[in-house]
Amino acid sequence: MIVHVATNNRHKLLELQALFPSLTLRTPADAGLNNFDVIEDADSFAGNAWLKADALWHSLRRPVLADDSGLCVDALDGRPGIMSARYGSDGGPELAPAERNRLLLAEMATQSRRSCRFVCCLCLIVGPQRVFSVQETCDGELLGAPQGSGGFGYDPLVWLPDLGKSVAELSDGQKNQVSHRGRAAQRLNALLADLRD
Repeated sequence: MIVHVATNNRHKLLELQALFPSLTLRTPADAGLNNFDVIEDADSFAGNAWLKADALWHSLRRPVLADDSGLCVDALDGRPGIMSARYGSDGGPELAPAERNRLLLAEMATQSRRSCRFVCCLCLIVGPQRVFSVQETCDGELLGAPQGSGGFGYDPLVWLPDLGKSVAELSDGQKNQVSHRGRAAQRLNALLADLRD
């Protein structure tokens, strides 16, 4: 099945393609939507994933997948949360990932409580009334400085005690098994295995 993903982020598309080997994933631009963008103004990951999937579905009328994900830090009452990609932008241009990471570490400099979690909601629409949504987490601890060169976004800041590595130090295979997106994809793949046209 060909599925268009509601993202312009190539890193995310590549990661999702590895997680959904039975699907052929495409960008909105591949369908001629060169400036696909959605105002993400819901108050939850699930709400934002739905907004993106629904907007792309109404533009294409073919199967679509949307992802909304971010990092929730307990000491910051769950921030940056749904604002993870726009953290620190204050309505202006988005900061580069390294700038967002520096900002988060500065905000957490005096905090001893370091528990955090990545959250990912995936929403798949295959027809007007056929919608599937799953949400998963990956719990960890916020480091005091970036560690590792893999992954993207906040990956170098999140330590996984059970594995003794930051998310940015995981192999692609390890990340696909334990990450928030990997775990959500496992759940959605189980649904896809039973999906009938």
